[in-house]
Amino acid sequence: MDPVKILDVKESILNDNDETAEQFRKELKAKGVFLLNLMGSPGAGKTSTLLRIIDALKGEFRIGVMEADVDSSVDAEKAAAAGVRVIQLHTGGSCHMDAEMTRRGAEEMGIDGLDLLVVENVGNLVCPAEFDIGANRRAEILSVPEGDDKPLKYPLMFETADVVFLNKIDTIRYFDFNMDHFAANVKSRRSGTEIIPYSAKTGEGCDRVAEWIRNAVLEDRKSI
Repeated sequence: MDPVKILDVKESILNDNDETAEQFRKELKAKGVFLLNLMGSPGAGKTSTLLRIIDALKGEFRIGVMEADVDSSVDAEKAAAAGVRVIQLHTGGSCHMDAEMTRRGAEEMGIDGLDLLVVENVGNLVCPAEFDIGANRRAEILSVPEGDDKPLKYPLMFETADVVFLNKIDTIRYFDFNMDHFAANVKSRRSGTEIIPYSAKTGEGCDRVAEWIRNAVLEDRKSI
């Protein structure tokens, strides 16, 4: 009896995705578009943070937003009201964006003339971390109420993030959140990751979030 053939489907899918992501990244670079993958749990404050980013940077950069959700257009409507180019992407139950979904969304929306394209990924701390969507940078948003131990529980998200935006610091006195422990946990996953505390509600620290993104876009332009 012949041995049973085994195919690692996940590995094959990820390899195909990585090839698509790299090609898409080259296409974006040729158009001068910087892609930011914004990830985080439901309720972490991704949309409220995005609105702060738009408000701070729309005078400098032409911004486009791709809102990824299982359903609804609530977040896309908020981004559109902020005065940027927007498309709502329904993932049909998928818990993440992949490179082909992102490329199709970009083609449908139209990215010519944009400087900064932000994908607000589907809300969770697992699936989005596995899939390269062709982004120049990956930003992870964590909120204080989620706890300082999340880098220990969801390692891949914090291993792949270029920056961690720590939201809702205005609530820190109400929660058992230790900033030193959190920083150590983040660094244990990726030593060079920057942590930027802020509050999308009060505006405290939001200038630093915008500054990080501004610097990332300008740095990438130097390599074109």
